[in-house]
Amino acid sequence: MQSHTQRLLLIAALTLGVAGCRVAAPSTASPNAMTKVRLPMGYIANVQFAPYYVAVERGYFKQEGIEVEFDYKFETDGVKLVAAGELPFAVVSGEQVVLARAQGLPVKYIAQWYHQFPVAVIALASSGISTPQDLKGKRVGLPGFFGATYVGWRAFLKANGLSESDVTVVEIGFTQVAALQQGSVDAVVGYTVNEPIVLAENGYPVVVFKVAEQVDMVANGVLTSDRIAKDNPDLARRFVRALLRGIADTLQDPDAALAISVKYVEGLKADDPIQRKVLLESIEMMKPGSKKPGESTAEAWRNTQETLLAMGQVKEAADVNTFFTNEFLP
Repeated sequence: MQSHTQRLLLIAALTLGVAGCRVAAPSTASPNAMTKVRLPMGYIANVQFAPYYVAVERGYFKQEGIEVEFDYKFETDGVKLVAAGELPFAVVSGEQVVLARAQGLPVKYIAQWYHQFPVAVIALASSGISTPQDLKGKRVGLPGFFGATYVGWRAFLKANGLSESDVTVVEIGFTQVAALQQGSVDAVVGYTVNEPIVLAENGYPVVVFKVAEQVDMVANGVLTSDRIAKDNPDLARRFVRALLRGIADTLQDPDAALAISVKYVEGLKADDPIQRKVLLESIEMMKPGSKKPGESTAEAWRNTQETLLAMGQVKEAADVNTFFTNEFLP
């Protein structure tokens, strides 16, 4: 059986409304005309996906004439399948959309699920690091020079007037918790919903610098193809409407969402206090703040693209309006 910490550490491979918000119920969808949707989720079943599970269990997708099958693949696979027209939707993080469009893939982001980029720079409270500037001259551990953690790290540096030459960057894989506990690095880059919770549970108070508090970038959401957006907008609109109802319910009643997730996440227990903390931190990422539920902004897309340009992962700037649309939000 996995320990709480082991289960939490699985989250590290994942690249994450006001509580009382309401999303309009559907008009009518014929139960005899169900559209089956296989949905690539990214990596493994996890409590972070609670809004999707809630939307299924409470019949929101069914009311929209959609039958969802969750498919836990790496998000780059989902992007390719949607671009090829083999699947209508996938769950991806924002930088994957910019990278895909740069490769000429005809995809578009249609609803934001996490409204905050879920990456953070984390240090032990005993380290003496209390501001981003205190990282100068320190050793910072990264899972690797790839993925959302590295994109978030580079955006964090730029937002704080720092560069990688100001620190010693160490590639440590997904061993951030052990690296901090053993003192092999002074800070790590990880996920807001993972390492800080694990470390606190193990008796190590931490200082957390959330990338979302430094710069607004596009986080996790729903991707579709240009073809679906143009030729089958009703399907996109119905899918988004059902998901937003699931998000609203999750924000309003986390305990019920946790209980529903038990059916979908192997080993999850409704009374698990650690997984409840993970869900509550995930919910903070889901709150839209001043935006509408599901909305993403041109500014956030611009920040995301500029980070990728600075990293050399994108060679030329594109019109950010090609990355997304909010037209399918209720």
